Amino acid sequence: MTEQSKALIEYQANGENVKLSPALVRQYLVSGNAEVTDQEVVMFMQLAKYQHLNPFLNEAYLVKFQGKPAQIITSKEAFMKRANANPHYKGMDAGIIVARGDEMQLLNGTVKMPSDKLIGGWATVKRDDREDTHVELSVEEFSKGQATWRSMPATMIRKSAIVNALREAFPQELGALYTEDDKQPDGHERGRKDVSEAPKLDDLIEAEPAKQEVKPDVETATEATTTTTTVQPEQGELLHE
Repeated sequence: MTEQSKALIEYQANGENVKLSPALVRQYLVSGNAEVTDQEVVMFMQLAKYQHLNPFLNEAYLVKFQGKPAQIITSKEAFMKRANANPHYKGMDAGIIVARGDEMQLLNGTVKMPSDKLIGGWATVKRDDREDTHVELSVEEFSKGQATWRSMPATMIRKSAIVNALREAFPQELGALYTEDDKQPDGHERGRKDVSEAPKLDDLIEAEPAKQEVKPDVETATEATTTTTTVQPEQGELLHE
């Protein structure tokens, strides 16, 4: 085992002690069909550390497909946990937007009339120290046309609205985090981090390397294995609820 593969970072996430090494990330926390680079692994480890995310609980994962940049993705559950941990958070409402005849209506949840046409999703996040944050998203702009968007578009657009509303309501806690469903205004997928300026693995290694190799114990390896995301081949689609 090389010195680089033994580089270890340790931090707290939701009261739990998390240990990450490049070898552990590559073995348990990477999805896709392409090999990640050292810089992409370091970027993932640093984001998880500074945002206090636990990858073994699927709060963050590293995804890379052939011909595409690596994506550092955060789950919706991580957004919800971060919001609930803020003392100013006072709840949230969310639903879908439909065209009913000549009128546009905002519905709670994802249930609509058979004759309604789904056109968007909405979410309102409440804080006691500022005005409510209300977000409305268009299905046309956010849908990727993949299987989950085709089979349950109402659920997906509502989820996207929730994530975007939480990020706007808590910019300090969530401003740098993106899910697999986020998109930039120009249509490109969000969540892709520029790794050109990322630190090298050598920067994570102490001057005196540890005498023993860093290996996950059986329990940790088992947990990591059971929480690794399975990637379906269709268009590189991911679904993490």
